[in-house]
Amino acid sequence: MVSSFLPYPLVNGGNIRLYNLIKQLSKKHEITLVCERRNFQKDSDVEEIKKYCQKVLTIRRKKQWSLVNILKTAFSLSPFLIVGHTSSLMKDKINKELKDQQFDLIHVETFYVLQNVPRTNVPIVLAEHNIEYDVYQRYSETVNPLLKPLLSWDTAKLKRSEKKAWKKAARIICVSKEDKKIVDKGLPAPSRDLYAKERVSIVPNGVDEKTFFLTPNVLQEKRILFIGDFKWIANRETAKWILIEIWPKIYSQSHVDVKLWIVGKEIPNSIRKLWSSNVVFDENVKDAYEIYKKSYILLAPVRVGGGTSFKILEAMASGVPVVTTPLGARGITDGKEIIKANNTDEFAKEVLSLLQNKDRWEKNRKSARKFVEENYSWTKIAKKLNEVYSEILK
Repeated sequence: MVSSFLPYPLVNGGNIRLYNLIKQLSKKHEITLVCERRNFQKDSDVEEIKKYCQKVLTIRRKKQWSLVNILKTAFSLSPFLIVGHTSSLMKDKINKELKDQQFDLIHVETFYVLQNVPRTNVPIVLAEHNIEYDVYQRYSETVNPLLKPLLSWDTAKLKRSEKKAWKKAARIICVSKEDKKIVDKGLPAPSRDLYAKERVSIVPNGVDEKTFFLTPNVLQEKRILFIGDFKWIANRETAKWILIEIWPKIYSQSHVDVKLWIVGKEIPNSIRKLWSSNVVFDENVKDAYEIYKKSYILLAPVRVGGGTSFKILEAMASGVPVVTTPLGARGITDGKEIIKANNTDEFAKEVLSLLQNKDRWEKNRKSARKFVEENYSWTKIAKKLNEVYSEILK
């Protein structure tokens, strides 16, 4: 397994997915993991992964935003993302492992480290958490017009590189049917039968239903939760949208005691100053389940992103009704387990309806929990991935 990240601690969706998959896969497979390691990650984090791997080899993650990477990108056909993840050291380690051991397949986690895998006859399974160029294209629509030409050019290079990576894999793993459609269109028709009738498989994200479980309805305070990493500009922009447009409508029309709970690291002062009435800003919550246990509704107006959202799955597993965009629900359900809204008025209307209609709130939280149990446990997700492996190795 080759990864652009060491999947511990469980600080983001990518880590959560890979950690739980490795944990499940280790019951049937011997895994050698070669991955990048961030500066904040400790030896104890490596030891946690070693519990489930035969061997773990780490490479120190280079700083992405460096002058060297920017200049290399400017004078290269490679996009910024690939430039930052190209490592001769990783390639050497993988090459040595391929020479020293016999492997049945190579699972590559994110296409932008695939260039570090030497030429080999070992089948490659490529996991796409998002269609990266699709995410970048959506993001470019929200940035300052002065930055848009540069981002558009890098996105074009990213699209070319990502499609090229798909052609090298025996099987591509997507997390949603929408992402699968994009990959299918990006593959030349004759090559789809290289290893199997279907080159692209869906292995969705999951949730630990034992960690996140339905809580009794004993909430004394109705909290509307927004949670996100504020290092990402998309989350900052979404928080602004909530505070400036959505929350004032909810606050002024609600007939119950309700608070907006904004949770995340490094919340900018510019966001804190936007609204103060019944808004709690919290940077100190560490236990994700404790967050959902205290929340009445998850407000997730996703406008940029791909794949499927872990916070939405975790909220559903915890019995917290979710109000999000069709993009946020993408890859999870087309049904009523998630409540979808398209604009400011619709978000306010749906949140107010849940606040004022206890029966609807209760019905939604129970149906969402049942849906997660039936479709998104890590045991079932890992089984789907094992089936992909078996098809390739027939």
